[in-house]
Amino acid sequence: MVVYSIKDLEKLTGVKAHTIRIWEKRYNIIQPKRTDKNIRYYLDEDLKQILNIALLNRNGIKISKISNMGVEEIQRKVAEIADIDESFEGQLDSLTISLIDLDEEKFLKIFNKNIEERGFSSTMLEVIYPLLDKLAMMWITGSIKSIHEKFVSNLIKRKCIVHIDALSPTRKETFLIYLPKGELNELSLLFLHFLISERGFKVINAGVDVDLEDLLEAKDIKEPEFLFTIVNDTLSGVQLEQYIGKINEFFNKTEVILSGIQLETMSPKFLDRIKVLKSSEDTMIYLDNL
Repeated sequence: MVVYSIKDLEKLTGVKAHTIRIWEKRYNIIQPKRTDKNIRYYLDEDLKQILNIALLNRNGIKISKISNMGVEEIQRKVAEIADIDESFEGQLDSLTISLIDLDEEKFLKIFNKNIEERGFSSTMLEVIYPLLDKLAMMWITGSIKSIHEKFVSNLIKRKCIVHIDALSPTRKETFLIYLPKGELNELSLLFLHFLISERGFKVINAGVDVDLEDLLEAKDIKEPEFLFTIVNDTLSGVQLEQYIGKINEFFNKTEVILSGIQLETMSPKFLDRIKVLKSSEDTMIYLDNL
């Protein structure tokens, strides 16, 4: 059982603690539990209830009216609004609720609507990545379980693959992309694959957790014009400077592009001849200028 303080709820829902207290005292919508020392705490159903109430309230339904609704009516209204709500907070709350419920149909309905209106790249950057940031906070507090993380990751990966498969190369240059040993975030690699393919380049996707020896085998078969990797975690069994030195040595005829938070700690002298991109936006600008 996950237990939340009122400050936890404020961070996870975006509703101020003061507002939650008013909802409790004036409208009796939320009923916190109490410890032996009379300190209020909340459970998973309270978190979901506040997300639902906030979504309805942002869409013009007064708290006094919501307080007279039953649980089923609130859920029905939320389902209706999720189909038409175009606000950022509304989309985020609707996706969060569908994820907590493991509701694939609802999640994909919102996801697909955003893709239709914004395009896939903008949906990933403006909706999905903020959602993942929110889920990271929820993971820390225990609000979501491993199954929730797997559920949402698999849905987003499926979408990435569908959109990648719909593209065909129009340029002769090839990118070899991969994640090094110890890096397992396939979603970031798939989105990178999409961004490169969208601009007409050929892509060799070597996958995640890739040994340097595997890269050299790929290079022997087809030497790419570009090598692109992302380093967010500490590399397994090797110093980052040493690893970059080897990449520079082995791929001396290839333009090497690196991204990831580990590069922030490195001295610029280790990044000679290497293009460093700090964000997805930087990556898109770089690709557009090739």
